[in-house]
Amino acid sequence: MTNPLRVGIVGCGLIGTRRAENLGTNFDLVTVFDPVASSAEQIRHTTGSPVTIAPAVDDLLHSDIDVVIVATPHNQLAPITTKALQAGKHCFIEKPGGISKSEIADIAATARESGGTVRFGFNHRFHPAIMKTREIIASGVHGKVMSIRSTYGHGGRLGYDKEWRADRAVSGGGELVDQGSHLLDLTRFLCGPFELEYAHLMTSFWDMKVEDNAFLALQLESGGFGWLHASWTEWKNLFRLEVALERARIDVLGLGKSYGTETMRVHTMSPELGPPTIEEQTFDGPDQSWELEMQDFARAIAGQSGLGATCEDVFSLWSVIEEAYSR
Repeated sequence: MTNPLRVGIVGCGLIGTRRAENLGTNFDLVTVFDPVASSAEQIRHTTGSPVTIAPAVDDLLHSDIDVVIVATPHNQLAPITTKALQAGKHCFIEKPGGISKSEIADIAATARESGGTVRFGFNHRFHPAIMKTREIIASGVHGKVMSIRSTYGHGGRLGYDKEWRADRAVSGGGELVDQGSHLLDLTRFLCGPFELEYAHLMTSFWDMKVEDNAFLALQLESGGFGWLHASWTEWKNLFRLEVALERARIDVLGLGKSYGTETMRVHTMSPELGPPTIEEQTFDGPDQSWELEMQDFARAIAGQSGLGATCEDVFSLWSVIEEAYSR
């Protein structure tokens, strides 16, 4: 059996901790760093293992590890990742990978020079309903995609407009970058490349200088159309995705926990049309998307193909985000 890859995590907040809890058997967490010492200590407590707390980022990057997971605010993702790649490490970077497409291009160039493997944290790809939807689309059994429509919304919390996500210099943008990046990534994952047709960004409630709602219309390269809405004003966490095929429609509702039980419905049309046949599946077990994503990353490091988000995927995503902001 191959020895687990030795991992260091930069950023020990909610997402860094979640990564630490879902490394699986392919990785062994050995060191962490966070500028807030108590956060680094909490990861050590959470994992229950003798994790070393690095005194500085550079100490972690140049330690005896194989992989760096970067789980920081957005403006720190790319600078730390490029340093890690230059230090000879493979890198797993939380979404959205940076704050501009030029930063993603720099990561890609550095990865080519160093030979390091890079993947980005878009774990929604690995939810079972999403993977099954992708399989159905790819099979062609119900014809081509005519449209995709999706909504992803946050319930909000007091002080949300004072958090770092509301500071464009740190976050790179508002809700379009936060949850909208997931919707853009899922559209590419399920339906392939696309171009931006229309964007409407608005700040309708929160006292902030970034948008709290983003509406995007996309022209799919395959010929279909996409309509996406990301919102910080849903007041209840919400995820909904609908794909219309020539002979069926697939609905995905929920992501588990506060977003509701993950449910997939396939509405299959009969030759004479009329009411469709509906098949429903629910996925109410624990969320395995985080661990499945890390398993996929391990395969990528080993040179195998996989489903994880690549530099090409994320550069395309940021190209659309920047075009939306320029309109």
